[in-house]
Amino acid sequence: MSASGLEGAAGAAGGRDAPSKSRATPSEVRDILERTPALLDGWLRGLSEPWLSATEGEDTYSPRDVVAHLADNEEVDWLPRLRIVLEHGEARPFTPFEREGFRARFAGLGIGELLDTFAARRRESLAALEALGLAEADLERTGMHPALGRVTVRQLLAAWAVHDLTHVAQVARVMAKRYTEATGPWRAYLGVLSDRLR
Repeated sequence: MSASGLEGAAGAAGGRDAPSKSRATPSEVRDILERTPALLDGWLRGLSEPWLSATEGEDTYSPRDVVAHLADNEEVDWLPRLRIVLEHGEARPFTPFEREGFRARFAGLGIGELLDTFAARRRESLAALEALGLAEADLERTGMHPALGRVTVRQLLAAWAVHDLTHVAQVARVMAKRYTEATGPWRAYLGVLSDRLR
Protein backbone atom coordinates (compact mmCIF):
# COMPACT_ATOMS: atom_id res chain seq x y z
CA MET A 1 0.00 0.00 0.00
CA SER A 2 1.32 3.45 -0.83
CA ALA A 3 1.95 6.15 1.77
CA SER A 4 -1.09 8.06 0.54
CA GLY A 5 -3.13 4.88 0.72
CA LEU A 6 -2.07 4.36 4.31
CA GLU A 7 -3.07 7.90 5.22
CA GLY A 8 -6.45 7.39 3.59
CA ALA A 9 -6.93 4.13 5.44
CA ALA A 10 -6.06 5.78 8.73
CA GLY A 11 -8.60 8.52 8.13
CA ALA A 12 -11.27 6.01 7.18
CA ALA A 13 -10.55 4.05 10.34
CA GLY A 14 -11.63 6.85 12.62
CA GLY A 15 -9.55 9.92 11.93
CA ARG A 16 -6.39 8.74 13.63
CA ASP A 17 -3.50 11.15 13.54
CA ALA A 18 -0.95 10.96 10.76
CA PRO A 19 2.45 9.53 11.70
CA SER A 20 4.44 11.83 13.97
CA LYS A 21 7.10 14.05 12.46
CA SER A 22 9.04 14.31 15.72
CA ARG A 23 12.78 14.82 15.54
CA ALA A 24 14.85 12.04 17.05
CA THR A 25 16.91 12.89 20.12
CA PRO A 26 19.72 10.81 21.62
CA SER A 27 17.73 10.25 24.82
CA GLU A 28 14.63 9.05 22.97
CA VAL A 29 16.70 6.77 20.78
CA ARG A 30 18.41 5.37 23.85
CA ASP A 31 14.98 4.61 25.37
CA ILE A 32 14.44 2.08 22.58
CA LEU A 33 17.98 0.81 22.12
CA GLU A 34 18.52 -0.08 25.77
CA ARG A 35 15.30 -2.12 25.95
CA THR A 36 15.64 -4.28 22.85
CA PRO A 37 18.11 -6.86 24.23
CA ALA A 38 15.98 -7.57 27.31
CA LEU A 39 12.81 -7.71 25.22
CA LEU A 40 14.28 -10.31 22.86
CA ASP A 41 15.88 -12.21 25.73
CA GLY A 42 12.59 -12.56 27.56
CA TRP A 43 10.88 -13.62 24.38
CA LEU A 44 13.39 -16.04 22.84
CA ARG A 45 15.67 -17.54 25.50
CA GLY A 46 14.68 -21.15 26.11
CA LEU A 47 12.12 -21.17 23.31
CA SER A 48 11.78 -24.44 21.41
CA GLU A 49 13.65 -24.90 18.15
CA PRO A 50 10.65 -24.72 15.77
CA TRP A 51 10.00 -21.15 16.92
CA LEU A 52 13.65 -20.10 16.71
CA SER A 53 14.26 -21.50 13.24
CA ALA A 54 10.98 -20.42 11.64
CA THR A 55 11.28 -18.24 8.52
CA GLU A 56 9.02 -16.75 5.87
CA GLY A 57 10.76 -18.66 3.10
CA GLU A 58 14.05 -18.60 1.23
CA ASP A 59 16.38 -15.68 1.97
CA THR A 60 14.37 -14.49 4.98
CA TYR A 61 15.38 -14.29 8.64
CA SER A 62 14.45 -16.58 11.50
CA PRO A 63 14.21 -15.18 15.05
CA ARG A 64 17.70 -16.62 15.67
CA ASP A 65 18.98 -14.85 12.55
CA VAL A 66 17.50 -11.57 13.74
CA VAL A 67 19.44 -11.70 17.02
CA ALA A 68 22.67 -12.55 15.20
CA HIS A 69 22.06 -9.75 12.69
CA LEU A 70 21.47 -7.24 15.49
CA ALA A 71 24.63 -8.33 17.30
CA ASP A 72 26.57 -7.97 14.06
CA ASN A 73 25.18 -4.48 13.54
CA GLU A 74 26.51 -3.39 16.92
CA GLU A 75 30.03 -4.23 15.82
CA VAL A 76 30.14 -3.09 12.20
CA ASP A 77 27.27 -0.72 11.45
CA TRP A 78 25.65 1.95 13.59
CA LEU A 79 28.34 3.18 15.95
CA PRO A 80 31.23 2.83 13.48
CA ARG A 81 29.24 4.88 10.95
CA LEU A 82 28.43 7.50 13.56
CA ARG A 83 32.14 7.84 14.31
CA ILE A 84 32.90 8.21 10.59
CA VAL A 85 30.48 11.14 10.37
CA LEU A 86 31.92 12.83 13.45
CA GLU A 87 35.54 12.33 12.38
CA HIS A 88 35.36 12.69 8.59
CA GLY A 89 32.00 14.16 7.64
CA GLU A 90 31.17 13.51 3.99
CA ALA A 91 34.81 13.07 2.99
CA ARG A 92 34.78 9.38 3.88
CA PRO A 93 31.72 7.35 2.81
CA PHE A 94 30.49 4.59 5.07
CA THR A 95 31.89 1.13 4.50
CA PRO A 96 29.15 -0.92 2.79
CA PHE A 97 27.35 -3.20 5.24
CA GLU A 98 27.17 -6.93 4.51
CA ARG A 99 23.65 -7.94 5.56
CA GLU A 100 24.51 -11.62 5.66
CA GLY A 101 27.88 -11.24 7.38
CA PHE A 102 26.46 -12.51 10.66
CA ARG A 103 26.00 -16.00 9.21
CA ALA A 104 29.73 -16.75 9.14
CA ARG A 105 30.57 -14.63 12.18
CA PHE A 106 28.09 -16.35 14.49
CA ALA A 107 27.83 -19.79 12.91
CA GLY A 108 27.08 -22.51 15.44
CA LEU A 109 26.08 -20.25 18.34
CA GLY A 110 22.94 -21.09 20.28
CA ILE A 111 20.23 -18.58 21.03
CA GLY A 112 21.51 -18.00 24.57
CA GLU A 113 24.99 -17.14 23.35
CA LEU A 114 23.58 -14.86 20.66
CA LEU A 115 21.36 -13.02 23.11
CA ASP A 116 24.28 -12.58 25.52
CA THR A 117 26.50 -11.31 22.72
CA PHE A 118 23.90 -8.84 21.51
CA ALA A 119 23.24 -7.54 25.03
CA ALA A 120 26.95 -7.08 25.76
CA ARG A 121 27.63 -5.30 22.48
CA ARG A 122 24.61 -3.07 22.88
CA ARG A 123 25.75 -2.05 26.37
CA GLU A 124 29.14 -1.14 24.92
CA SER A 125 27.50 0.83 22.11
CA LEU A 126 25.29 2.79 24.48
CA ALA A 127 28.22 3.59 26.76
CA ALA A 128 30.19 4.81 23.76
CA LEU A 129 27.22 6.85 22.51
CA GLU A 130 26.89 8.49 25.91
CA ALA A 131 30.61 9.25 26.00
CA LEU A 132 30.35 11.10 22.68
CA GLY A 133 28.22 13.74 24.40
CA LEU A 134 26.46 14.70 21.20
CA ALA A 135 25.40 18.35 21.08
CA GLU A 136 22.44 19.64 19.09
CA ALA A 137 24.79 20.86 16.34
CA ASP A 138 26.32 17.39 16.05
CA LEU A 139 22.91 15.93 15.17
CA GLU A 140 22.85 17.91 11.92
CA ARG A 141 26.35 16.88 10.82
CA THR A 142 26.34 14.87 7.61
CA GLY A 143 28.01 11.78 6.22
CA MET A 144 27.75 9.77 3.02
CA HIS A 145 25.90 6.48 2.88
CA PRO A 146 27.07 4.29 -0.05
CA ALA A 147 23.50 3.76 -1.29
CA LEU A 148 21.42 6.54 0.26
CA GLY A 149 23.76 9.49 -0.18
CA ARG A 150 23.88 12.33 2.36
CA VAL A 151 22.54 11.47 5.82
CA THR A 152 22.59 13.31 9.13
CA VAL A 153 23.58 12.06 12.56
CA ARG A 154 19.98 12.59 13.68
CA GLN A 155 18.73 10.39 10.83
CA LEU A 156 21.30 7.72 11.66
CA LEU A 157 20.18 7.63 15.30
CA ALA A 158 16.51 7.48 14.33
CA ALA A 159 17.21 4.68 11.84
CA TRP A 160 19.12 2.74 14.52
CA ALA A 161 16.07 2.77 16.82
CA VAL A 162 13.60 2.01 14.01
CA HIS A 163 15.87 -0.81 12.81
CA ASP A 164 15.43 -2.43 16.23
CA LEU A 165 11.67 -1.95 16.07
CA THR A 166 11.57 -3.34 12.53
CA HIS A 167 13.25 -6.56 13.62
CA VAL A 168 11.14 -6.89 16.77
CA ALA A 169 8.07 -6.68 14.53
CA GLN A 170 9.69 -9.18 12.17
CA VAL A 171 10.21 -11.71 14.95
CA ALA A 172 6.54 -11.43 15.92
CA ARG A 173 5.44 -11.80 12.30
CA VAL A 174 7.66 -14.80 11.57
CA MET A 175 6.56 -16.61 14.70
CA ALA A 176 2.89 -15.86 14.06
CA LYS A 177 3.10 -17.19 10.52
CA ARG A 178 4.08 -20.63 11.82
CA TYR A 179 0.43 -20.94 12.81
CA THR A 180 -1.12 -19.47 9.66
CA GLU A 181 -2.99 -22.65 8.83
CA ALA A 182 -3.50 -23.71 12.43
CA THR A 183 -5.61 -20.63 13.18
CA GLY A 184 -8.31 -21.79 10.77
CA PRO A 185 -11.05 -19.22 10.13
CA TRP A 186 -9.53 -16.79 12.67
CA ARG A 187 -6.88 -16.10 10.05
CA ALA A 188 -9.20 -13.48 8.56
CA TYR A 189 -8.91 -11.43 11.78
CA LEU A 190 -5.16 -11.83 12.33
CA GLY A 191 -3.52 -9.11 10.27
CA VAL A 192 0.02 -10.15 11.16
CA LEU A 193 -0.41 -13.28 9.06
CA SER A 194 -0.74 -11.25 5.87
CA ASP A 195 2.02 -8.72 6.61
CA ARG A 196 4.85 -8.32 4.12
CA LEU A 197 8.11 -10.24 4.15
CA ARG A 198 11.34 -8.90 5.68
